[in-house]
Amino acid sequence: MYRNWSGEEATTIVPLPASGSYRRYYRLASNKAQAVGAFYDNQDENSAFINLSRQFLKAGLNVPEIFAVADDNLSYLLQDLGDATLFEIINLHKQKNGFDEELIGIYRQIIDQLIRFQIVAGQNLDYAACYPSADFDTQAYMWDLNYFKYNFLKLAQIPYNEYHLEEDFRKLVQLLLSVESSYFVYRDFQTRNIMLHQGQLYFIDYQGGRRGPVHYDLVSLLFQARMGMPAAVREQLIDYYIAEAEKVAPRSVKDFRQHFYKFVLVRILQTLGAYGFRGLYERKQHFIDSIPLAINNVKWLMDNHKIPDHLGELINCLRAIISREDLHASDAPGLTVSINSFSYKRGLPPDTSGNGGGFVFDCRALPNPGREEKYRSLTGKDKEVRDYLEKSPEVETFINLAKSMVDLAIENYTSRRFSHLQVSFGCTGGRHRSVYCAEQLAGRLQQDDRIRIVLRHLEQE
Repeated sequence: MYRNWSGEEATTIVPLPASGSYRRYYRLASNKAQAVGAFYDNQDENSAFINLSRQFLKAGLNVPEIFAVADDNLSYLLQDLGDATLFEIINLHKQKNGFDEELIGIYRQIIDQLIRFQIVAGQNLDYAACYPSADFDTQAYMWDLNYFKYNFLKLAQIPYNEYHLEEDFRKLVQLLLSVESSYFVYRDFQTRNIMLHQGQLYFIDYQGGRRGPVHYDLVSLLFQARMGMPAAVREQLIDYYIAEAEKVAPRSVKDFRQHFYKFVLVRILQTLGAYGFRGLYERKQHFIDSIPLAINNVKWLMDNHKIPDHLGELINCLRAIISREDLHASDAPGLTVSINSFSYKRGLPPDTSGNGGGFVFDCRALPNPGREEKYRSLTGKDKEVRDYLEKSPEVETFINLAKSMVDLAIENYTSRRFSHLQVSFGCTGGRHRSVYCAEQLAGRLQQDDRIRIVLRHLEQE
């Protein structure tokens, strides 16, 4: 498929790290072209993603272009948007500056694009392309609520009265269905599904989208468990959303706040179901670690009286979840990834953890900016050196291959509860190529919240 599309043989095929789904991704590159290959053995879901992508592109939205599709619809090629997710960028900014005006401004930009998806593109969308349902209807809501019941309550051994809980689910669904529902619902609109590519925001993973109310996606964005957004900032961004959406479609935000927290509740329950299945059942540490953060959102809803009083059995379940200390903290010590740059003239960096192993990557095969006088006083952190190295495609290939190997180790080490992994990049002087590669790897791993990164440039200490 790649050969037919590009006219060239792929010179590199690099598997990309697994995400929250079972789709498999590969980065393919040749001399003049690059693409991401996707494989998933669900033809209908693949068709939904491909069809929605093409419709969004026609509407002028920033989504990946579909280059080619296999005859059996099990695999396809799409535009490579790189590795920089907005989650990574926002997390770095938040650690340094908190939720300041600059970060709130980024969220406003995201909301502007969300409105374009929901209302502008949504009004002319062919919803027959959606999978597994064209509408966020009774069945779709019940799927999410039962997902929570069977994959979280059951697995966490939270007791409940089945009959009364089902009654509460039906009452909640009736409240949700009373809201205007003629817009596109992205379904998983959060910063991990937003990429920064060539200075523009790009959007992915909307294959579960369908027609429904506008509230759900704003909830997904503002109540993303890993972001820990302060309530005051959420309120400010809700006001912004209402004001901007009202300019486009006043009916879409009629009585918005009256209904908003019902959708917060159903989204949090769906999220707990996902964390229960991937964490409590599949034992994936990342999802286990996310459970306490989602419970914090449940506690906020309870403390601020945002749950309808007549959902008595559901409230009992939520109180039981909040009271369970074992669900509030992960017992994993976490994985520290030490990333070093060094000079081969001084030898390999010692492993002070005592574990041994890890990776040492030799950057001396890459173009050397240190040979040119104008770069000698600079380092791999300076823009001039970065620009020099980024002109050579083999540098990006080198970093991608290194990251793929490190990703495999991280996946294995976190599942086995290892505590340390060392990765080192060496070059002749330890100032240019090795520093650049170490910085790049550290930046690309920032979005993996299972790990703690320690970055050292040994020749600069």
